[in-house]
Amino acid sequence: MVVPLSSAAGVLSLLDESQEELKVYALKKLDVVVDLFWAEISDAVSKIEILYEDTTFKHRELAALVASKVYYHLGEFEESLSFALGAGKLFDPYVKSEYVETIVSKCIDKYIELRVQNQEHPTEKTPMDPRLEDVVTRMIDRCYDAGEFQQVIGIALESFRLDILETTINMGDKAALLKYVFEVNQTAVQHLAFRNEIFRLLVKLYTTLDNPDYISISQCLVHVNDPIETAKLLERLSAGEEEAQIVTAYQIAFDIEENATQEFVFKVLATLPTPPAAAAAATPDPNAMDTDEQTPLIKPESSPSGGVLSKVRTILSGDLSIKLNLEFLFRNNHADLLILKNTKDAFDSRHSVYHASITFANSFMNAGTTSDEFLRQSLEWLSRATNWTKFSATAALGVIHKGQIAQSMALLAPYLPREGVSGSPYSEGGALFALGLINANHGADVLPYLSKALKASQNEVIQHGAALGLGVAGMATGNDEIYEDLKGLLFNDNAIAGEAAGISMGLIMLGTASAKAVDEMLQYAHETQHEKIIRGLALGLSLIMFGREEEADVFIETLSTDKDPILRYGGMYTVAMAYAGTGNNKAIRRLLHVAVSDVNDDVRRAAVTALGFVLYKAPHQVPRVVQLLTESFNPHVRYGSTLALGISCASTSLKEAIELLEPMTKDPVDYVRQGALMALAMILVQHNDASAPKAAEVRKLYEQSITNKHEDVLARFGAVLSQGIIDAGGRNVTISLQTRSGFPNIPAIVGMTVFTHFWNWFPLTHFLSLAFTPTGMIGLNKNLEIPKFDFVSNARPSLFAYVPATKPPTAEVVEKIATAVLSTTAKTKARAKKAEKEKGKDTDAMDTDDKKDEEKKEGEAEAEEKAVPKKKKKEETSEVLQNFTRVLPQQVKFVSFPEGSRYTPVKKDSIGGIVMLLDNKPGEPEELISISKLAIRC
Repeated sequence: MVVPLSSAAGVLSLLDESQEELKVYALKKLDVVVDLFWAEISDAVSKIEILYEDTTFKHRELAALVASKVYYHLGEFEESLSFALGAGKLFDPYVKSEYVETIVSKCIDKYIELRVQNQEHPTEKTPMDPRLEDVVTRMIDRCYDAGEFQQVIGIALESFRLDILETTINMGDKAALLKYVFEVNQTAVQHLAFRNEIFRLLVKLYTTLDNPDYISISQCLVHVNDPIETAKLLERLSAGEEEAQIVTAYQIAFDIEENATQEFVFKVLATLPTPPAAAAAATPDPNAMDTDEQTPLIKPESSPSGGVLSKVRTILSGDLSIKLNLEFLFRNNHADLLILKNTKDAFDSRHSVYHASITFANSFMNAGTTSDEFLRQSLEWLSRATNWTKFSATAALGVIHKGQIAQSMALLAPYLPREGVSGSPYSEGGALFALGLINANHGADVLPYLSKALKASQNEVIQHGAALGLGVAGMATGNDEIYEDLKGLLFNDNAIAGEAAGISMGLIMLGTASAKAVDEMLQYAHETQHEKIIRGLALGLSLIMFGREEEADVFIETLSTDKDPILRYGGMYTVAMAYAGTGNNKAIRRLLHVAVSDVNDDVRRAAVTALGFVLYKAPHQVPRVVQLLTESFNPHVRYGSTLALGISCASTSLKEAIELLEPMTKDPVDYVRQGALMALAMILVQHNDASAPKAAEVRKLYEQSITNKHEDVLARFGAVLSQGIIDAGGRNVTISLQTRSGFPNIPAIVGMTVFTHFWNWFPLTHFLSLAFTPTGMIGLNKNLEIPKFDFVSNARPSLFAYVPATKPPTAEVVEKIATAVLSTTAKTKARAKKAEKEKGKDTDAMDTDDKKDEEKKEGEAEAEEKAVPKKKKKEETSEVLQNFTRVLPQQVKFVSFPEGSRYTPVKKDSIGGIVMLLDNKPGEPEELISISKLAIRC
């Protein structure tokens, strides 16, 4: 019988023996019992280390393994890892034990740390320990054997190992792993250059699939900014003979138009071959049913006879997307004008702030719907607008008619500057800004006109409007000519016009990181004495660095350490723009440090607000990050935290965010209350009582703030704006800083950024409209027509229903007061009634018991009917929806196409927005949806 050891003292004594065999025996025995007697063995660990360091000792690896385990139990993981590496093959990563798992984890962490260090500092490379690589390689082999490919992908991504990544994808389920890597690369990889290398690898691997995923390939090419390869892909698909290839080409074109910058789209169009001239008229589809649609969505030269490539070019130009979204917003407009009317009646129209607030709310509520009914009903109120309120009121037409590109000049003709006619400069400046808003991000046709208007006028208000219009319409075009025009305006050193010039220079050069522009703007910011110009330049500089991530670090450091607080303020917005949506830890640490340390309130407010932009892809993290900041003693920090919550958690109805904001609606400082009200509107946009229980309460809160005449002006201003935001676009748009494909929604991010500067300049409020994204389901067939079809939303209809319209107040009915009856009169009437009854007994038939029972039963039945309430009808668990209806972002996961449906989307994973459909019954007649003349004109 083997007696168990009660102490390791005897075994340890063998280490002092001179014979090597006894030392080896002792080490083997200690390796077995080290988990029990590690505390005792630790006193002699120096002897074990001496054996390891003795180069003549043949079993050094065994000594290293024992020493590693002792140090592991002592909690000295660095020492333990060092000896584990010295153990060589004796350290087996395949063994399932807590010690092995911990050391392997530390080993991988060390390996990743060294790889990252060498990647970020290529000139100061630290040599990699081959033993460390060996352990990692063996660990990866273990994962391969277990089929844990995603773990290997994680190691490969964190350690910048493209070779391992490619091998792993090829070894597993290629399609599933490619999808996984694509998603992780968008959200988790923080190094821009390496992320682009991964996208290029994905392009290569996607093409090796049996059925290449062309849509994912196109998205990778947009990420790496490769318009030439994108154009080649579109050309190859357009030349295909199969319907699936053609429909896929159209879907890719729609996605590029939505996700890419104007500059990228222009380059794709320039690379695509120009198709031959089309026939004068398109040949109609013989299978199509007759409808009242007389004009096609696309012009005859781009119709079927014009070829697939012509249609691709039409889609890329943005014309078709704009027409479809405009039609959707026009058809489904649920704007509640009674809310605006009640708000207007509650305010003194002579107060310019209140007048402006209603103007903004109306433009938001009707954004893109082309409905100016409220303005027509309130002409007398509208006529009271003066100065900059008039500027904002005129610019509001650009928000309401956003997308009516072809009609924009005609719509604004009464307000635009005309030669020989002197009108109000505020109306003319506002009209030029409105022209830019209508053509936002698609302004190729109006840029020459706006540029001419900028040069033709010497009035600062008109120049202000023209400059803002140029910036919005020419966003991200990188147009040097327009940049020079704006620079000339800037150098005039006029505060009002110069501020707009600074912002618009940044909009034109959005994301280019142009060294020339940065140097010129920064130099002038140091030279000018006008705070408005410095603020405009600070914002413009941040826009130039959009999406540049670590490339912008040096410039961020320059601005953040500047002695001018306005430029430090610009530095915080530069962090927001450069790292928008990345969740970069370094950027977050910088912002949090400035939020609690800078001496200037504006800089601290900007730092906290910037957190919302950096973390918009991880909204659930933001309440935890800003929780302490919402309780700050500094009201500017509290205000910034409200905007950070609103920006990052927009349209999520996130419970944690709402719980933080609710107490802030009662904050003692008026502008903090304003921020809280607006943030709640952003979070609850397109939510009703069923999807967000607090929605009705918040709407009631806005009404109370507006009608409370003792409330501060700024808080009431915020409440009115909030009413417009929560019902934006006729309740058919959401606020989203990323597209459906996960790309940064560039116009939305830019619009939200400039909107936050309404703190300093109210007319910039209109920029929020750029963040509005229509939430329609718009399905198109291979001819780019709109077929009628049904699809299913597998959720309760009430969950995603429109908010009920406000009911007008009912006329009060005056109740008649009962006439007083004297007791003597009552007694006289009672006696007369009794006498009459007795008199009638002789002539009337005798009452029978049957009759009494029958009357009793009837009375009981009536009582029971009143007592038992009617059963509420059980709500359906799903509903059937039709093409061209609203589908909310949170509803998409419930949407499905019925089994055997005629149409199926070419994009399987993402349903919503403009979706190309495959026709499963091409021989049958199609019923088409007619479009309004409004969309045809546009």
